[in-house]
Amino acid sequence: MGAMSMDETATPDKGAETPFDALAAAAAATQAEGLPPVHLWNPDHCGDIQLEIRRDGGWFYQGSRIGRERLVRLFSRILRKDDDGQTYLVTPHEKVVVHVEVAPFLAVRVDMTEEAGTRRLFAETNVGDVIEISGDHPIWVERDCDTGEPVPLMRVRGRLDALFTRPAYFELVQHAEERDTSDGKVLGLAVGDSFFPLGAPGEHCV
Repeated sequence: MGAMSMDETATPDKGAETPFDALAAAAAATQAEGLPPVHLWNPDHCGDIQLEIRRDGGWFYQGSRIGRERLVRLFSRILRKDDDGQTYLVTPHEKVVVHVEVAPFLAVRVDMTEEAGTRRLFAETNVGDVIEISGDHPIWVERDCDTGEPVPLMRVRGRLDALFTRPAYFELVQHAEERDTSDGKVLGLAVGDSFFPLGAPGEHCV
């Protein structure tokens, strides 16, 4: 039998509360206006229950896709990437490893506004966050370790990044311009006092 999507009626174990159930309940308890202060939570217990976020933004638990969008959004609010480079779901009582293929979020849309002659660009993520592209939320381009293709990324919060989908990246490029640099003409995105190159991928690969 194939893996079952974890929709509103499917749970990992009908007979007893699982670690996943407990984590979902803890995530639901954090619902409030604004993001919970995950940077202040330092629980002793750390586990790995086989949670993963794949390149397409899909969340999986033990190989089964989590089909509840509301639950995915709740989990996204308690994500944290630590100094060790590992991403976790964090509650006041425990933190759970999340295996991230590329980035925990997807940037799925780009919008531009202009106020008093100043251009502002915003990226919307697959979990409903709207982030203004700026020096605090920069964009950059890495390269795919296997194909060498560009991998455009954006800092969302903390050390957590979003991968631009192809359509969203094309929207970015529509707002790009060429500038003369010491390396020659570079295609990039000018926002405020910042200029973010969108051309050749960086040295790192993902």
